[in-house]
Amino acid sequence: MLNIQRTFEAYLDEMDKITILLPHAYGKSSIFHLKQGANEWELSIERVTSLPHAIKYECKVNEFITLNQCYIICDERGVETDLQMGAVIRTAKFDELYMYEGNDLGASYTKEQTKFKVWAPTATKAKVRIYESADVYTDYEMNGQEKGVWCYELAGDWDGAQYTFLVCVNLIWREAVDPYAKSVSLNGTYGIVVNIAKTYVQEHEPLPPMTSMTDAVIYEAHIRDITVHPNSGARNKGKYLGLTEEGTVGKLGTLTALSYIKELGVTHIELLPIHHYAGVDEKQPFTTYNWGYNPLYYNVPNGSYATNPIDPYNRIVECKQMIQALHRHGLRVIIDVVYNHVYERETSSFEKLVPGYYFRHDENGMPSNGTGVGNDIASERNMVRKFIVDSVLYWLIEYNVDGFRFDLMGILDVDTMNEIREKTNAVKEHVVLLGEGWDLQTPLAADKKATLQNAIKIPCIAQFNDQFRDGIKGSTFDVQKSGYALGETANKEHIQYLLTGSIPYLKSPSLFQEPVQSINYVECHDNMTMWDKIVSSSKEEEQLQKRRHRLATTMTLLAQGIPFLHAGQEFYRTKQGNENSYNAPDCINQMDWDQKEREEENVSYIKGIIRIRKSHGAFRFGTSELIKRHISFFHADPSVISYYLQDVQQFGTWKEIVVLFHNGTEEKTVSLPNSGVWHVLANDIKAAEIPISSFNGDTFVIAPISTYILAKM
Repeated sequence: MLNIQRTFEAYLDEMDKITILLPHAYGKSSIFHLKQGANEWELSIERVTSLPHAIKYECKVNEFITLNQCYIICDERGVETDLQMGAVIRTAKFDELYMYEGNDLGASYTKEQTKFKVWAPTATKAKVRIYESADVYTDYEMNGQEKGVWCYELAGDWDGAQYTFLVCVNLIWREAVDPYAKSVSLNGTYGIVVNIAKTYVQEHEPLPPMTSMTDAVIYEAHIRDITVHPNSGARNKGKYLGLTEEGTVGKLGTLTALSYIKELGVTHIELLPIHHYAGVDEKQPFTTYNWGYNPLYYNVPNGSYATNPIDPYNRIVECKQMIQALHRHGLRVIIDVVYNHVYERETSSFEKLVPGYYFRHDENGMPSNGTGVGNDIASERNMVRKFIVDSVLYWLIEYNVDGFRFDLMGILDVDTMNEIREKTNAVKEHVVLLGEGWDLQTPLAADKKATLQNAIKIPCIAQFNDQFRDGIKGSTFDVQKSGYALGETANKEHIQYLLTGSIPYLKSPSLFQEPVQSINYVECHDNMTMWDKIVSSSKEEEQLQKRRHRLATTMTLLAQGIPFLHAGQEFYRTKQGNENSYNAPDCINQMDWDQKEREEENVSYIKGIIRIRKSHGAFRFGTSELIKRHISFFHADPSVISYYLQDVQQFGTWKEIVVLFHNGTEEKTVSLPNSGVWHVLANDIKAAEIPISSFNGDTFVIAPISTYILAKM
């Protein structure tokens, strides 16, 4: 190790450019040399700038700099300093030179040896440390390889070994948990070597077929929320295994948890983050609560949901058992992934291993903060993109998940998202990819962001449709502002556009080109629940409030695109007005199974609407061409939206379907497109795929604040 006191500083800012800073008190220099071992080269000074604190020299270097070697800068007085890694790590040339294509980063176990590999191109030395205990460990010097990779092959059977990586960058040693770790010790202190073959969980029956992403009905839930309620009936409350238990019932004997979700009829359960995250002590998981958007180790299941988080295999096996149980019941699994930021940039493994590379920086060299949590992942860089893609494929292949919801997807870039789409398609059909395409202030070119504005550039990835949310429910951020379901009638044409998948049919420009891109929702884990918004903003009696809530939910389920429900929405879920319950106690976040039993009538109605959607392909067209060909609207009262599906017999039982949404408080008579025998599949009380009544005529009376589905052979 070099023993240097830095009188001045020198940074490699490009592969052929060195920036030297001499403090004003130190003085000037007319010449600088670069030294490495016995070799020495004179630098060409190209520009000198006086800064408030120092004189800045920008120098050209003609020799190739090997980043894992130590270099010395010497001034005209013979004073020396070390060459530190500067902005070079954020250059295109660095990305090109140090892109590693291998799929073996991390710890690769066999009974005979474990191979440790870490990508740290700016390190001059690297070690792998094996811990016997917190104070007893052994370090093994790693060997530098091509593309900035360090490797050590440790002979013997190291199953269960605790390990970290140490790298020396800019003369400072930093210790980091392997970002590619497959398991970790309690609360992520160490990476754990695991024999992943020991975690195999057999899958059974094939899942129901999907022909399009619009076949999905997504149900968003937090693992702990589903079973932690005292009357959930689950033994393993708040755990992976709680979601494997069948036949659980509430106080009155109605189904809860897994069996209830299956009975509800949704096709996909979307789980809030299940990777290892900060905010909950795995040793005492019920003392605090967190949604999970504090990512630490992306490829490791969170230990707070495991029955024995001390055992590094337990979290893996039980997570897989949960996914297998959901599959066995015909439910696909989407996991919420948080690749846009880390919990703390400074303490993250990324920053320790390759300082400054994994995160975006502004024009002043400061970390950017488009996420609002202090750091933005630089997904556009080769090895950052590789990590994200590798992680997605790991969950897809090893855990057999069926989709990914990308938190703050607008931070990520379109090339990364398209590569994920391409690579997941090669592994499994109909993997659902969806994300939050919000345009956030991160230093990435506007045309590169994976935002709603760039939906045309990521055509096979769905995005949360905030226009649908606010058009149907009303503003998420202004509790007093109402949408159509809450009584607003001023923008009827816009609502019709939303119901057709927000495609260029009734309105141009449009959010999306195809209905598979639109996630239609009125409520999610973020912000107030819809019930809390209605209660806060409406002075109507409770029964009318509930009818409005039901209307918004049925519009979500019957619009073209992909419907998305927040768990418990179907029984008027409340968080007691809490707008941001990310760390609120279980009494706020839990699914209240007593409430569900009190609202069985509405649950039954929503089940019926889901069955109707699934029974006929005209409710879930996969292309804009089909929507344009088969959907129209006909004239009705300002409080009524009349949605007409015609010539749709090839998609299901019915040739014609009329959907009527009514947000007014008085009965209305609607003129139908034609006369004849119409069958009622849904009225203001009941919904079922088999007709509940029939009539002959060309007019129909609809109840206040209601949804009707009429069908014709």
